[in-house]
Amino acid sequence: MLNKNRYLVIGGGGLLGSHLVSEILLTGAEVIAVDRDLDHMKKTLVSLGIQLDSPKLHLNSLDITNEPETKKFFNEINHIDGAVNCSYPRGENYGAAFLEVSQKDFNHNVALHLGSAFLLMRECASYFNKNKHAFSLVNLASIYGSSAPDFSIYKDTDMTMPIEYAAIKSAIIHMNKYVASFVSNSLFRVNSVSPGGLKLDQPKSFIDSYAKKTLGHGMISPKDVTGPIIFLLSDTSNYINGQDVVVDDGFSL
Repeated sequence: MLNKNRYLVIGGGGLLGSHLVSEILLTGAEVIAVDRDLDHMKKTLVSLGIQLDSPKLHLNSLDITNEPETKKFFNEINHIDGAVNCSYPRGENYGAAFLEVSQKDFNHNVALHLGSAFLLMRECASYFNKNKHAFSLVNLASIYGSSAPDFSIYKDTDMTMPIEYAAIKSAIIHMNKYVASFVSNSLFRVNSVSPGGLKLDQPKSFIDSYAKKTLGHGMISPKDVTGPIIFLLSDTSNYINGQDVVVDDGFSL
């Protein structure tokens, strides 16, 4: 599906990013995987059975929140046909309950996550304007970027749905449209995928409550998300632009 193209995966050491690297390699395409913590990314990829010496895999350190570093990376990159932003930058006080979030922490987290998403979109648009070949950018949004949280599923847990997360993801969904309209070229596409809850190590009570809100599958796995991302990267989605694809087994219905 991705032919012999070359794709950039930002946040390649994360849960979703590492699985995406694996799935793109399986299509026969090349991957440039970057992460702020290069050693952690290598360990994560190895744990998934990925051969780090594969000629189709290129690993680099990149802090997507650092503007000079990110600009330098894009100025020096040889050739890419698309990029996926799986990064999840956040501050140490991220994730507090709504009434306990300080304005300082809110602003800091929005600056890190949304600011870096803006930076990547800008650099991808600049890269396209210089090279003028087909390019697909896929951002990771969330169902909570377009739907209000159902706080009842968090009952009797120490979990919550951070206000910063909702604000950031809703803005990313709209920035897709802004950037697509600004570049205004069918060869340049920017879309997002909005996953439902990814199953990790959540309490059983939360997993069960979440499942009752879906159509039966419940929380999703990384592989449930990588398929739609690969579709958006590929030329089978050539004229899908500025859109958000929801993958949540009906949770947001």
